[in-house]
Amino acid sequence: HEEIIFTRGTTTAINIVASSYGMEHVEEGDEIVVTYLEHHANLIPWQQVAKRKKAKLKYVDLTADGRVTVEAVEAQLSDRTKIVAMAHVSNVLGTINPIKEVARLAHARGAVMVVDAAQSAPHQRIDVTDLDCDFLAFSAHKMCGPTGVGVLYGKKALLNAMEPVEFGGEMIDYVGLEESTFKPSPYRFEAGTPIIAGAVGLSAAIDFLEEIGLENVEAHERELAQYAMAQMRDIDGLTIYGPEERVGLVTFNLGDVHAHDVATVLDMQGIAVRAGHHCAQPLMRWLGASSTARASFYLYNTKEEVDALVTGLRQTKEYFSHGF
Repeated sequence: HEEIIFTRGTTTAINIVASSYGMEHVEEGDEIVVTYLEHHANLIPWQQVAKRKKAKLKYVDLTADGRVTVEAVEAQLSDRTKIVAMAHVSNVLGTINPIKEVARLAHARGAVMVVDAAQSAPHQRIDVTDLDCDFLAFSAHKMCGPTGVGVLYGKKALLNAMEPVEFGGEMIDYVGLEESTFKPSPYRFEAGTPIIAGAVGLSAAIDFLEEIGLENVEAHERELAQYAMAQMRDIDGLTIYGPEERVGLVTFNLGDVHAHDVATVLDMQGIAVRAGHHCAQPLMRWLGASSTARASFYLYNTKEEVDALVTGLRQTKEYFSHGF
């Protein structure tokens, strides 16, 4: 329990690591390694650290289908690397990154491994000890839980050596007129009234997913993604982004129809997809697209709903080709 900090979500959790560990350990000329796959929540905090500390932000090259290879990561590491920050799973491409192998490379260079698990914790079983990551963050609302609560995992020795980023009640040990001392982790990072209701809701969500079995959730949504891609590839002019091996999502564009227009017409048919840059603008530029549409699958989705999506896409294509 000393290694689990309750936060407002993945974004807050990563900002804690950046604002505390990052600001304390990154110096001028050091390097922070990220990928083009990152959600803004795992990119902008590191941009700020690099800017303020006059460090260098380095990007790992991707394969043509949007994968991160161990060799590409190793090519970006050096003796000046202090932090490697990487999504476990891409929220756009569904790419599953080799976190365990990257953590080993990072540690060999004396760097720490920060994992954005917002897109993996709801969909697969995670063992932080096996991954040997130093920090890992996720949010409750992506795993059937409430909004406004998430978790930062951090190795105990690292957390206790970090300075708090918020100050006030509950996180203090001794308070004097001029100086104060702070409790060990997790209390030093949980100032004020805890996120009690959120934590209870997250606990219920975890129990729910454990009862179903995360391995069953993962297998179900991967089957849906493969089923969807097999049908969507038969639609002329439709482009699917990302590797074949992926989690349960499909990101696509339909010819030269803007993703927002595709989403609007699908919405008129009762089909919900997300359209835009998905909080991943650097990745959109890497893809050569201003925006994309994304269909995401979870434990409650069915093949019949995938069929409805494919039918809706065909009707959407017809609409923009000829109109109703």
